[in-house]
Amino acid sequence: MLEYNEIKEGKVILYENEPYGVLTSHVFRKQQRKPVNQTKLKNLLTGRIAEVAFHVSEKVDEAEINSRAIKYLYKNKGEFWFCEENNPSKRFALKEEVVGASGKFLKENMTADLLTFVLNENTEPKIVSVRLPIKVDFKVTEAPPGIKGDTASGGGKPVTLETGAIITAPLFINAGDTVRVNTQTGEYTERV
Repeated sequence: MLEYNEIKEGKVILYENEPYGVLTSHVFRKQQRKPVNQTKLKNLLTGRIAEVAFHVSEKVDEAEINSRAIKYLYKNKGEFWFCEENNPSKRFALKEEVVGASGKFLKENMTADLLTFVLNENTEPKIVSVRLPIKVDFKVTEAPPGIKGDTASGGGKPVTLETGAIITAPLFINAGDTVRVNTQTGEYTERV
């Protein structure tokens, strides 16, 4: 059980029998009243955002999210196909909505974590999302030439990665280079 002031960013709580990720939280006190924790929550199953205020007397359960390693195989007709890490014969598909924006950073044979949520022993596990490694190396397939003196825009240019994702990279990155990308933010971190 979490107290009202322990509900902070990064926590996953059970609210209305569904898992919610805490996006923001702010504990404040209005004049003579008791403190309140104003939070912004994201439903991990539906993606719905809700603003909820937790008062001093309220407590919530922390949601139990299970994780297991899976391997990405390929994408076909809006579905991402995966298999168990050690058993390629156990294949399954996930829709684009479940994988989310991180799908553009999936490479063939890449290992990721499948996050599932179980309310209790009697219910079937529900797939919450796929979590990629934080930093992944990609080969740059297309990069426009950097123009000398073009640093008014911060010295960046759009480059296309081997997965088809487009990110902003420094002017010195060329086609054929390997770059490391933060998959959570979609930002360039360094050249490898």
